[in-house]
Amino acid sequence: MFENILLAVDGSEHALKAAQAASNLANAMNSQTLRIVVAYDTIPVHIGDPYMQNAVNARVSETEEILQRAVQVVWAVSAQIYTEMIEGNPAETIIELSRTRNSDLIIMGARGLGKLSGLLLGSTSQKVLSLASCPVLIVR
Repeated sequence: MFENILLAVDGSEHALKAAQAASNLANAMNSQTLRIVVAYDTIPVHIGDPYMQNAVNARVSETEEILQRAVQVVWAVSAQIYTEMIEGNPAETIIELSRTRNSDLIIMGARGLGKLSGLLLGSTSQKVLSLASCPVLIVR
């Protein structure tokens, strides 16, 4: 039923819980692929060099750590695991990636690392939930 699962993570507690749910579901459904994605906002070009390169290096390092933690959670999954880091508006990027990768399901945490942590559902989760063309599982 869910052969191709897209797991969107951002390093938050909810994202790690989503990774565990994705692992369990992928194994239960005998999924073929589990794609772990970190989508992050574009770094403003107006910061200029050398600050731009420092910002890019820091972002890549942070993203690699987030992906590594998610892979550690899902390591026992029977599906093929792919990882991607993509720059752009997180919600729009996740939605577009789910379409281009033919995802059957998007899994993500209810709230990420945003400034409005008191919300019941984060803005990225809410946007993905309302605009995705496939089912979305939001994990708390």
